Amino acid sequence: MNLVGHLRCFVVVAEELHFGHAAERLGMAQPPLSQRIQRLERELGVRLFDRSSRKVELTSSGRLLLDEARDILSRVDRVYSVAERARLGEVGTVRAGLPSDLGGRVLAALIAAFRDRRPDLRLDLRETGTAGQVRALADGALDAGVVRHPCDTRGLELGPMLGRPLGVLLPAGAGLAASPEVHLADLGGRDLVVFPREEAPGAYDELLAGCRRHGYAPAAVHEARHPQFALGLVLAGTAVSLVPRTDDAPGAAWRPLVGEPLAWRTSCVWRRTRDPGHARAIADFTAVATAVLRSEAGMAPLDAAAPARRVVPRPSSGFLA
Repeated sequence: MNLVGHLRCFVVVAEELHFGHAAERLGMAQPPLSQRIQRLERELGVRLFDRSSRKVELTSSGRLLLDEARDILSRVDRVYSVAERARLGEVGTVRAGLPSDLGGRVLAALIAAFRDRRPDLRLDLRETGTAGQVRALADGALDAGVVRHPCDTRGLELGPMLGRPLGVLLPAGAGLAASPEVHLADLGGRDLVVFPREEAPGAYDELLAGCRRHGYAPAAVHEARHPQFALGLVLAGTAVSLVPRTDDAPGAAWRPLVGEPLAWRTSCVWRRTRDPGHARAIADFTAVATAVLRSEAGMAPLDAAAPARRVVPRPSSGFLA
C-alpha cells in the first residue's frame, strides 16, 4: 500500500469533509478515493470517517490521526525538497570546530538541533582547541567555531559571550570535600591539573593568574589533554582540577568555589562571508550552538558591557579547550 499517497487522500477528505470535493482537489474520481480511504482504514484497523448520505465526519480516531498525518506529509515533503536540492548540487556544508570538553550529551544535542533546523545542510564537526580553531578560521579551513576567551578574534565575528563558573574537583576523602563550598586560597600547596596551554593560551594564562590573584599558587601544574587523565591525577591525591560543575565520579567530589572567582568565557566565532546562503547557514549554526550551550552546558550570558579581551595566542609547549 502506498501509505504516503493514502495519507494525502485522508488529509484532503478530512479538510473537505466531502468526498466529491476532495476528489476534485486530488484530480481523481470519487470511487477510487473512497477505495483508498477504505484500504487505509483496513490497514490501520480503525474507522476514520462516519459517512452518511448527507454528511461526512471525522471519528475520534480520525481526529487523533489527522495531526500525525499532516506531520508525516510535511516531513516527506522536506525529504523530497532536500533530495531535489542535492540533485541540483545545492546542499552545502558547515565546517565547525568544537572544544573536546563539551561532552557527549551536549554534542548530541547540538547535532540534533542543527539537523532539525537545517536538514538541507551537512554539519562537519571537528574536535579542536581554541588556538587551532582561530588558525583554521583564518585559513578558511573552518566556517565557525566555539572558542574560549581571551583569544585573538581579529577579523572574526563573535556571538554572545557566555560564562560558566569553575569549581574544584578533588578526592572525595579530602577534608575540603566535606565543605559545601571551597575557598580558592584553601587549595594552597596542592598541584593543579589543567588543559594544555597550547590549546587555549589566553584562557590558560587567565586561569593561573586568577588562581594567584585569589591566593592559590599551585605547587606544580600538570597538563591533561583528556578528562580521564586529569581525574586519575585527582584520584591519586596528587592534584586538584578546576572545572565546571560535573557529576561526582567514584572517589572524587566537585565543589563550587566561594564567590565564583573563576569562570570560563565562551562564544561562537565565525568567518565573514559575502555569500548570502553561506552566511545564513553559519548564522543558523551559531544560533543553535549558542542555545545548546545555554540549555545543555549550563552557560549563561555575560554582561555585554564587559567584552572579552582580545589577545594574540603565543606559541607554547603545550584539560581541554
